[in-house]
Parts: sequence; C-alpha cells; structure tokens
Amino acid sequence: MRRPSPTVIASVAGVLVLLLLIYLFVGNRGDANRDKLSDDQVAGGTASDPEKRCGSQRTYDLIKRELFRRAGELRGSDQGAFDRLAAYSVVRMDAPMLQGHDEDLSRVSCAGALALDLPPGVAVVGGRRTLTANIGYAIQPSADGNGDVLILTNAEGIIAPLATLARIGSTTGDPLTPAAPAEPGAPVTEPAEDPLATAAPPAAEPPPQTPRATASPSFNCRNARTRGEIAVCSDAGLASLDRQMASQFSAAMSRADAGERGLLQSTRGRFLSYRDSCRTDSCIADAYRGRIREIQDIMAGRWQGR
Repeated sequence: MRRPSPTVIASVAGVLVLLLLIYLFVGNRGDANRDKLSDDQVAGGTASDPEKRCGSQRTYDLIKRELFRRAGELRGSDQGAFDRLAAYSVVRMDAPMLQGHDEDLSRVSCAGALALDLPPGVAVVGGRRTLTANIGYAIQPSADGNGDVLILTNAEGIIAPLATLARIGSTTGDPLTPAAPAEPGAPVTEPAEDPLATAAPPAAEPPPQTPRATASPSFNCRNARTRGEIAVCSDAGLASLDRQMASQFSAAMSRADAGERGLLQSTRGRFLSYRDSCRTDSCIADAYRGRIREIQDIMAGRWQGR
C-alpha cells in the first residue's frame, strides 16, 4: 500500500483549515449580537430586580427631572431654566422600599424619604437649600419603548417650595442659573427683592393666588398649600363639591362601625393625594365625585379595594 505523499497531506490539511475558518466566520456572523450587552446588563441588572429599580441612579434622575418639571409648571416660568438647575442638583433617597411589583406591566411601586440638595447660589423661600419629603413613586416601561415612565406621589412638600426658587447673594445675570460658590466663610444674604419677579408669582407660602370670595370649601383657604386646595379655594363649583363630600364624610363617620370608620379614614389619604396630583379643575371635580361614590359604597357594604 502506497503512503500519501507529503504534498497530498499538506493539501488536505490546508482544505480542512480553510473550511474551519469559513465555519467560524459564517457562524459568528449568524450570532452578531452574542457578545453585546443587553439593556438589562448595561443598567447593572436593575431591570430584572424590582428592589434595585427602586434604588437605582436612573430612577433617581427621573425623580429629579420630574420634580423640577412640575415646579416649573407650577411657577409658570421658563422650563429650560428649571432643567438647567436640575442638572446641578442632587437627589438622595433614604431607605427606598419596594411597595409592589406588577410583572405583567413590569411596573414597580416604591416609597422612600427623599432629600433634594439645591446647588450653591439658589434657595427657596425661607432660605432652605435642602428639601425633604416622604414620597411614593412607580416606574414602568413607556409604551414606545424609549425608557421608563415615572409616576410621582406625595411630593407637593418639595414641588411647591421648589417653585419659589430665587438667587441668593448676587441678583445679576440669569436668576435661574446657579451662581458661583461663595468664598469660604463669606456671608450669604437674601436679595432685597425677588430676582424672579418677571416670572409668574410662585405657588408656595403664601398661596400664589387669592381665592375668590365665592369659594368657601369645608377648610380654611388661608391655610391652602397644595395644588388641589388652592384650586378648590379658587372655584365656587369645586368648593361646593368639597363641602358636599365633607358633609357626607362627617355623617358617615358618625354612624359607621369600627370597620367602616377604618375604611373611611384609610381611603381618605389616597383621595387627597389623587386630588392634589390633578392638573385641571375637571380632574379635581371628578376626584370629588369619585370620593362621594366611594363613601356611599363603603357605607352600603359594596366597596371593593382598588
């Protein structure tokens, strides 16, 4: 039997190597994304961990942008100026907690103690530069797939003061652009007048608008602070709904048993939070009508928790 010549062996080996190279090249092209990081991996795996989503930096950035957006809207000022200030501010969250997880919607509900640190050179009414509140927030993917959507609740304690931002120290230049930090030990003084006087009056303490005399809700409008309270004090129709709801609530509490009183009280906070998040009078009116029906359902024994 003749042994293959070295030339034949070399040719066969070359063909095998060529086939192997072709296989590796074509196979890798068929799996071009194999070595790419997924969006979840890029985000540090937070998308698949509800608790991490509550405490991720990406979520905190969403919260910060939403706080400044709503403050700018409340003030009626240039939103771009508030956006610039947001970039220089810092959000801190103490003990973020997972409240719920809807796997179908990929929605995560959270709560935590929020602190917003303003940049040097600006402060809210009273000279505060750090604002705090116990807030609730929910995150879920947007319908168009471009990032997350944030729903923020119980944040009026930050948003209302934030709308009163003013420069401290110097009053020259853009009042909503952070001033250069003062020299160490240099005194910080309040301006003689509001450098943002060209903007709409701020919605804070005292309330930004004087309620009309025809508006007489169940509470004292001199103490109105939230968006919902201010709106009710400014509209006779909403004030009438408030009186009707308050009268119904009082009557229900007087005849309710222990279980019914517990439901009436526990659902009250949710109603107030929803009312104060409304951006139109029609939304507030619907909130009152819904609360009136809710009280009726609780007393009739047909209320189902939502």
